[in-house]
Amino acid sequence: MTEGNTQATERPAGASLPGQARRTVSGRGSASGGERSDLVTPNGRTKIADAVVAKVAGMAAREIGGVHDMGAGMSRTLGSVKERLPGGMGGGQSSAQGVSVQVGERQAAIDIDLIVEYGASIPELAAAVRDNVIEEVEHMCGLDVVEVNIDVADIHLPGEEAREDSQPSEPRVR
Repeated sequence: MTEGNTQATERPAGASLPGQARRTVSGRGSASGGERSDLVTPNGRTKIADAVVAKVAGMAAREIGGVHDMGAGMSRTLGSVKERLPGGMGGGQSSAQGVSVQVGERQAAIDIDLIVEYGASIPELAAAVRDNVIEEVEHMCGLDVVEVNIDVADIHLPGEEAREDSQPSEPRVR
């Protein structure tokens, strides 16, 4: 413990040591009513792009069993087309598909469109996704997540993919 105490005196208040867990914030607000942030320190400011937060939230949502896919309507269609383009045109887009975020200096608000597996309890799934997204974004990005809105856009029925894959893969016209 003495090693940690001597290093802590050399760092600004609120800064974490490498490998040290991020501070835990109870509730939705920050530890001191919005005054303290790991991203704004006396030594500088850290800005995290919206796309980074969206990818973290998307990966966290996909970790929950019962989530079949993410995105609604046109965004799923565009994502599917991009994945099939040669040259990796859709590289990195799929992890943030179905996620939109607003990121400030200290807070983030997240909206997620889900396609759930048939049979999953939607309220339980939504709660699990919400909890995991909040935990991962707060841990990885140091932002206070003020809300995670979940829109269940569709439900995946067993056998749906078999019908989609049975369509010919060759173009109909030449």
